[in-house]
Amino acid sequence: MKKKKKKREKIKKSVIRENIQLYAMMLPVFLLIIIFCYGPMFGLVIAFEDYAPGLPFFGEGVKWVGIQHFKNFIEGKYFFRLIKNTLVLSGLNLLFGFTAPILFALLIDQVKHMRYKKIAQTASYMPHFISNVVVAGMVISFIDRNGVISNMLSGLFGLPNRNWREVASAFPIIYTVTNVWKGFGFGSILYISTISSIDQNQYESARMDGANRLQQCIYITLPGIKNMIAINLIMAIGGILGANSDLILLLYTPATYEVADVIGTYTYRMGIVSGQYSYTTAAGVFMSVIGFTLTYIANRTSDKLTGYGLW
Repeated sequence: MKKKKKKREKIKKSVIRENIQLYAMMLPVFLLIIIFCYGPMFGLVIAFEDYAPGLPFFGEGVKWVGIQHFKNFIEGKYFFRLIKNTLVLSGLNLLFGFTAPILFALLIDQVKHMRYKKIAQTASYMPHFISNVVVAGMVISFIDRNGVISNMLSGLFGLPNRNWREVASAFPIIYTVTNVWKGFGFGSILYISTISSIDQNQYESARMDGANRLQQCIYITLPGIKNMIAINLIMAIGGILGANSDLILLLYTPATYEVADVIGTYTYRMGIVSGQYSYTTAAGVFMSVIGFTLTYIANRTSDKLTGYGLW
């Protein structure tokens, strides 16, 4: 037993010595994660007290209220509206925003003209690097009264020329289309790179057997990227309660609160604007716990069905 332990220790030490440069490169990243991601989590304690700016987290003057803020949030009159809107908007984004990069990667893979392929890929990546503020400004100008899209809808379909930003029923469509347009190109990079790593001999064998492009895609390409699809799906499901609050804040108006107000925008208004820090921290903790639970369930399900997971 002692000899086995010594061998294991020697192996561990040799592995550390061989990879010391990699560990050194990873060290700054770990420090950043600890300082900016895990360090601020200490402040979650204010979800269990009546916190006011300037007061310490612990000590004299702190009034502990337990889970009262969680109860107030769950029993609040806006709770079910917030959950419904968050699930609807995130569900639409999951349905279209998750599948669009996969479809685009499959289509790009079928393009044989390399110059056109590079141009199409570059053009699809560009919206990702445009800030949400600029994107929201563009969308607002397009859907405003006498905007480009408003005029097009009026001319082609006979719809009234109006400010579609003020129409509650149109907001989910506007939000989803904007999100998909902004993210599908950049999101396809992982799938395109994974497709390029698939053994080309499989395609040659399939063509010799008479398989057309669709059959090659179904039986070779999709199985080749299923591990990437599974991992991205797990992460997307885990973040289903974290709708793109920044974009929603820039696009919604009081007229669309009924369908556009999500947990993120609600906590912004109540926390940053109204100063209810403890209450909104409790709402954020609630959202994080649900998100982690969904991630865990999705990971276990994916691991059993496909054999791939985050852990």
